[in-house]
Amino acid sequence: MERRVIQVSGMSCEHCNEAVKRAVRRVPGIGFVDADYRENRVVIEYDPQATDLEAVYRAIEEEGYQVITR
Repeated sequence: MERRVIQVSGMSCEHCNEAVKRAVRRVPGIGFVDADYRENRVVIEYDPQATDLEAVYRAIEEEGYQVITR
């Protein structure tokens, strides 16, 4: 598993945290996800053999948030 911190804009509350976590958990190969709207970040642990970061970025953006770091 690899760990990555992703900067995300547009999250403003706990509901946003939960929406992002639900979306990222649906991506195959995700072992851990946490979102923090106060820090504008999402922390993930993922299996690079099972998924790539672009799939994670798409999941976040499809929820309506903007990925700042790629």
